[in-house]
Amino acid sequence: MGNVTALLADAFIFVLVPWGLWQLLRRSIPIAILPILVGILLAVLHFPASKVGIPSLYGDYIGWLAVLVLAFTAGLEMWQNPTHSPEAENLPSPTLGRLLGGALVALGVPFVIGTILVKLFFLPLHGWQAPHGDGWIGAMSIGLCISVSALPVLIGIVRELEPVYRPVGQLALKLAVVDDAALWIGLAILQFAARGSDALHGWTGFEGLAVLLLVGMALLSSWATRNLKNPPIWVIWAAVPAYLAAGSWASHELGLHELIGAYFAGALMPPRWVRRLPVEAVGTFSLIWLAPMFFGHSGLRIDGDALTWPSVLASLLLVVIAIVTKILAVWIFPPAPGLTHRQALGIGSLLQCKGLMEIVAATILHAHGMISEFAFASLMVLAVISTTLTGPMFRLVSGRSRPETVV
Repeated sequence: MGNVTALLADAFIFVLVPWGLWQLLRRSIPIAILPILVGILLAVLHFPASKVGIPSLYGDYIGWLAVLVLAFTAGLEMWQNPTHSPEAENLPSPTLGRLLGGALVALGVPFVIGTILVKLFFLPLHGWQAPHGDGWIGAMSIGLCISVSALPVLIGIVRELEPVYRPVGQLALKLAVVDDAALWIGLAILQFAARGSDALHGWTGFEGLAVLLLVGMALLSSWATRNLKNPPIWVIWAAVPAYLAAGSWASHELGLHELIGAYFAGALMPPRWVRRLPVEAVGTFSLIWLAPMFFGHSGLRIDGDALTWPSVLASLLLVVIAIVTKILAVWIFPPAPGLTHRQALGIGSLLQCKGLMEIVAATILHAHGMISEFAFASLMVLAVISTTLTGPMFRLVSGRSRPETVV
């Protein structure tokens, strides 16, 4: 099958079908999760996707670029006021230290509690022992997956929130960015502990270039903010792909996820420039019509044979642990002083979203023999359940329903 024909089949299965389901369900489930569910369903049913060219070559490229754009626009929105409502204006602004502290607590509490519970109650069960994940290393591997927050899917969920809740969502995204960076650092440390120095890459010189590039972007933005406040619109549009590409490349070279660099690249853009860009329109278009191929392909690549009823039951227990510990952590130490209980609980409910970040982390750990097949399957189901529950939980703790017309 040709690449173009495969792309059309790809778009039909992972874009049009989820969009139709989204409409039938009256947008009660985040559209970002529906392509993942479709992909997992096809994997469980052993649908011969390869015979129709799925995942398609072009679909992979388009989906990946769309998710980078989503992360970039989320960074751009840090400098925009989504609404002039009293709730948005009264949202406390955190200091950098408080933000980092809140992010570490939001990650650390679920990690510590999850690791201990997994070590005591899950690893002794049949099928949970892994080749290189016995003892505390195996428990910490699963604990890390329990504690992670899903950056790409969370970006999509925040995009669907009512404007009045966007400031809370943006604060949750800032925490998720820090947590995601900690995730990749944690993965490297666990691999080193399990396999030694072979799990880490040596210094090549490109890491230093990446750091200099990020510093240069920040300095350029600072200079442009002071000296180039209203450039021609074509200058702003030319800077957008340059910042996106540079930020993504830099974070990749530093061993972090490209989405982190894309998010920070958007955050580094001069605020006055950002206000002249159609950020909302670009992000919404990417979320609904392009990124679903990325989400769907991730679900399709899961091993359907590993999804059994015991793994589902174990996942439900992990869901309880993940949700309770994450919300408790944010409620105990909010990322900004003066947050209301509802705002703190709302941020916690957003951060418990696992999405693709847990899938990526579990896949890496499984490939290195640090979690078992049974644990891997349970973590896959956990990612789907927690992400599906994110929207309803947020609306429940926020105390107001979302209009059906919001995308």
